Amino acid sequence: MASVLLPADPVLEQALARNAAAGLPAIDVSATQGKFLHLLARAVQARRILEVGTLGGYSTIWLARALPKDGHLVTLELMPHHAATAAQNLKAAGLSALVDLRVGPAADSLAQLATGGAAPFDLVFIDADKPNNAEYLRLALALSRKGTLIICDNVVRGGEVIDPHSADPSIQGTRALFDTVARTPGLSATVLQTVGHKGWDGFAMVLVE
Repeated sequence: MASVLLPADPVLEQALARNAAAGLPAIDVSATQGKFLHLLARAVQARRILEVGTLGGYSTIWLARALPKDGHLVTLELMPHHAATAAQNLKAAGLSALVDLRVGPAADSLAQLATGGAAPFDLVFIDADKPNNAEYLRLALALSRKGTLIICDNVVRGGEVIDPHSADPSIQGTRALFDTVARTPGLSATVLQTVGHKGWDGFAMVLVE
């Protein structure tokens, strides 16, 4: 599907190569998932995007390319080495001016954005450490408005998310995310399961009503 629908993209291919050379884990979204995020951002006409979990900036490039020339993307990354690699990739993609890359614990950065009076974001992509998914959602809601679309990655986890007794912190964190969405008024959500290059997984899609 990718070979038919997605033309060759040297910038994205070089970003993945740079990530590998820097020793980053190969856990980026797939090309088709990146295009999915890009199309979602365009469909909601996002001008402000928040990304929790930068890694090497592969998904950041997909999202930033959907922005208008005066758009803005804030991306949060815990690891300085990952962030430095992402900064190189964003520079090579010609997107540095659109992206505010912040280094440190995401919960702290999200709280700082809220207390600093950041304007609401149109689209939020959460793809960081899964045990803290529910907390990231809670903090992202403080930076949202009616109509904000929040996407959370890796929520199916090969089907293991249905096991309430799992000892895997990522699975329990994902289940906590679902519980938080279900009990929070003003949210409408669903899950889109995916299968392909990244195995069997999926996205949670949450709309702030």
